[in-house]
Amino acid sequence: MSDGKMLRVAQLNMGSLLEPHWDRRRLEILAWLERLDPDVVCLQEVWETGPGTNTAGWLADHAAPGRWHWCFGGYPLPEEAWADRSLLFGSAILSRWPIERHRVFALPVDLAPADPHPSYRMQAELLHAHTAGIDAYSTHLAPPPAQAYHRVRQVLAIDEAIRATWDPATAMPAILCGDFNAKPQSDEMRYLNANAVIEGRSTYYVDGWATLRPTEAGYTLDPLTNPQARFLNVPAQRIDYLLVGDPFLRPGGAGRILNTDLAFHESLTGPLASDHYGLVADIAWPQRPD
Repeated sequence: MSDGKMLRVAQLNMGSLLEPHWDRRRLEILAWLERLDPDVVCLQEVWETGPGTNTAGWLADHAAPGRWHWCFGGYPLPEEAWADRSLLFGSAILSRWPIERHRVFALPVDLAPADPHPSYRMQAELLHAHTAGIDAYSTHLAPPPAQAYHRVRQVLAIDEAIRATWDPATAMPAILCGDFNAKPQSDEMRYLNANAVIEGRSTYYVDGWATLRPTEAGYTLDPLTNPQARFLNVPAQRIDYLLVGDPFLRPGGAGRILNTDLAFHESLTGPLASDHYGLVADIAWPQRPD
């Protein structure tokens, strides 16, 4: 139960289009959301083809009446991967409170058909939602392991977009979640954690897992324990993150990460929720509305 002066955030790449058994896995996600009772949920690999077809919207519609407000932002998949150009693939944010405004940003990626697999040309995105005085961001970066160059450009663009949409006078720092497809030691993640300077620029987001559980692997993509992740043919790794913007000198400790854990990593109803495991964190929020 999320109560007191804190914000509970959950993160999941829910794989609602490209992975099998969505009709059963969506029930698993609902069960986990009921168990976690988060205030804000960041989701990736969400799709829609028109009104009433959004897979994050399905979760909201099948929760308790009025439980969720939500928004979505996405782009078509490469045409050779999905011929229907009306289908949009992207991120969603669910909130306990009404969403006052939202915007989706296209992140830089080389869309030229130079690589054989369409995953090399997927449009990466950042979705922003302003809700209850906080700013939440959900993102999905370039998937292929070799596309580190693109992911570096994408995190620079994310930092620019957050600086443009988040007011520094806001009580809470920005909340940034997503499937970054990058390991903690990568340039992409080191830049976000103020451990690397790129092009003369630096920034600082707190990695909840590394801060509170530094000795634990925290794998979110693990083919050894999650059969759905085996088709990717990659080793176990931590590539999904729940990050909080710079809490330095914030009144009342706003933005301090209090707890963090894996989520959606065990079966409650049937198949696991996704090929990814998710995260949940409690974040100090002295200004939380009653």
